[in-house]
Amino acid sequence: MRLRKVKNAKEIVANHPLVINELNNKTFINNNPISIEIGTGKGDFIIEMAQKYPYINFIGIEKYESVFIRALEKIDEIPPNLRFICNDARFINDYIKIKINNIYLNFSDPWPKKRHEKRRLTSQDFLDLYEKLFDQEINIYLKTDNKSLFAYSIISLSKNNYIFKDLSLDLHQENIPNVFTEYEKKFSSLGLTINYLHAFKKI
Repeated sequence: MRLRKVKNAKEIVANHPLVINELNNKTFINNNPISIEIGTGKGDFIIEMAQKYPYINFIGIEKYESVFIRALEKIDEIPPNLRFICNDARFINDYIKIKINNIYLNFSDPWPKKRHEKRRLTSQDFLDLYEKLFDQEINIYLKTDNKSLFAYSIISLSKNNYIFKDLSLDLHQENIPNVFTEYEKKFSSLGLTINYLHAFKKI
């Protein structure tokens, strides 16, 4: 997907009051659980989650300013339980300084070529990074329309001793609470099924 450049996007994102450089114990004024979404895109999912669950703190992580700015444009008032970080997930241990409770991976780039395997957000490299972010139990939630990525993720998580609490090849036919992403709305309108999993592991 080609990204459209937005004039002054980098400066706008850097100076926005919702954007922080790192998550630490001063980010929120409470001790509520923390959930992060890697690849927050235009923000539909993370914004609605923050509205729906005010007792949970949310961090949206997005690498590209030109995409990220679209999420910021949707917010009129600064919610107390939502912040954003504009950075690469490969460096997540550098800017997430406190323990979290959940990771959401929604419609991540499948990186289908074998030589790009390490870029997949459920590759061994990324699972090793995630493990450092949790205290006692790791929770990973994933949604994708890409069956190859879904199969790969199941195998990768299984090899790393994750247990699946939920697993579905057609999420919208299940009785599982769900907040739509912008991609999910598009894919569903095209008749595509959504793959979903919730995996956890005790540390």
